[in-house]
Amino acid sequence: MFDLPVDSKEARREYVRFRNALLGEGFTMLQFSVYARYCASEEAAAAYRRRVRGALPPGGQVRILGVTDRQFGKMEVFQGKKRKGAEEPPPQLMLF
Repeated sequence: MFDLPVDSKEARREYVRFRNALLGEGFTMLQFSVYARYCASEEAAAAYRRRVRGALPPGGQVRILGVTDRQFGKMEVFQGKKRKGAEEPPPQLMLF
C-alpha cells in the first residue's frame, strides 16, 4: 500500500516512476495503490522490501504487509453488493 503526493508535475512523474518500478519487480495491482507480490521465502520478501524502499520517492509513504498463502486465500472480495472470488494465488515453485 502506498500514498504518494501528486500535487505537481514532478510529483506525478515520481509516482509513475515508482509504480513502474513496482510493476517491473513483478508486483500486481490489487486495487488503486495496493500492490501484491508472491515471495517464496522470508529472505526473498526482505530483498523486495529493500528494493521498494530504494525506489520510494521523497515524500512518499509505503506500508508493507506480509501475508501467507493461506491468509491470502481467505481474502473476501466484494464488488458492489455481490461477492466475487479472490484472485488466483500465484503458482508455487516446486524444486524437488
